[in-house]
Amino acid sequence: MVLIGVPKEIKTHEYRVGLVPESVQDLVGAGHRVLVERGAGRGIFADDEQYEAAGAVMVSTREEIFEKVDMIVKVKEPQLEECALLREGQVLFTYLHLAPDREQTEALCASGCTAIAYETVTDAHGGLPLLAPMSEIAGRMSIQIGAHFLETVQGGRGILLGGVPGTLPGKVVVIGAGASGSSAVRIAAGVGADITVLDLSMEKLRLLESVFANTVKTAYSSKAILERLLAEADLVVGAVLVPGANAPKVISREMLKGMKRGSVVVDIAIDQGGCLESSKPTTHAAPTFVEEEVIHYCVTNMPGIVAQSSSYALNNVTLPYARALAAKGWERAVAEDAGLRNGVNVSGGKVTYEAVAKSQGKAYTPLP
Repeated sequence: MVLIGVPKEIKTHEYRVGLVPESVQDLVGAGHRVLVERGAGRGIFADDEQYEAAGAVMVSTREEIFEKVDMIVKVKEPQLEECALLREGQVLFTYLHLAPDREQTEALCASGCTAIAYETVTDAHGGLPLLAPMSEIAGRMSIQIGAHFLETVQGGRGILLGGVPGTLPGKVVVIGAGASGSSAVRIAAGVGADITVLDLSMEKLRLLESVFANTVKTAYSSKAILERLLAEADLVVGAVLVPGANAPKVISREMLKGMKRGSVVVDIAIDQGGCLESSKPTTHAAPTFVEEEVIHYCVTNMPGIVAQSSSYALNNVTLPYARALAAKGWERAVAEDAGLRNGVNVSGGKVTYEAVAKSQGKAYTPLP
């Protein structure tokens, strides 16, 4: 029997929850005990009574959870005040996005915990199964968010992405054809925008072209083509990903200067440092800023405002791993699952994920 804890998320405007009631019921049914902080499910309209009915033990403070449990299951990276509550031998299972966040990395190392990052767990084909659903949600959201900030009252160009008879549709450029980029393309195509997607993978570009036929244009990404497309774009979605590492800065400040006044950039890659030189993290409380007369949306927890959909989509993929970690202990679980092993970013005070160590100039210590 393992004691599992679910604290309430404290990042600004983060409403998701690490375990939904149905997941709690599953883990309790497997013989584990689950402690849930009161109010943790409020953002997904799951009240404390639902968690109690699922078999959870409700506690009043996160301190009690961190003090007692063997494994913490969260959604977003622990804030520094939460890192201070972690202890040696404890397992943390959540999104971490450590590469651009030296302070969090050092706090996790100081705690002595084993921190397993959703975003670097891989499947048998090298995919990122625990990142994919949030990438899909962020990609879909990027178009509705971009459309909103293109409104004149938001400082945008006053463009309706789908256009109307007699007017041209808005021009959308999507950089990256992975899970988030493809999802952005799907929504942009649905509203009738003029879409171009760039990637370095011809396989991904061929797939998009086959799915969307003549409604989407594709281009092999290069500096020259990107500069040309940026100058014409109304909305740009940055969906570039290098697993576990800092996102490459594909849009320089010079490129930004060539964009139209009042155009919008949604940088989905901001969790990993962002793919624009001008990007900096924002929150849902203050989601945008303007650089070179271009509106930047760089919120680091985009799916947090569609918390119910996001929490259930996340639990669909994380629960089997949480179950394995609880049943076997983290060392046996990662020994038996190479993909889960790839999720271990910090353990015993050491950085155990190479891309994070390289991004921060730290020593890399492989797991034994």
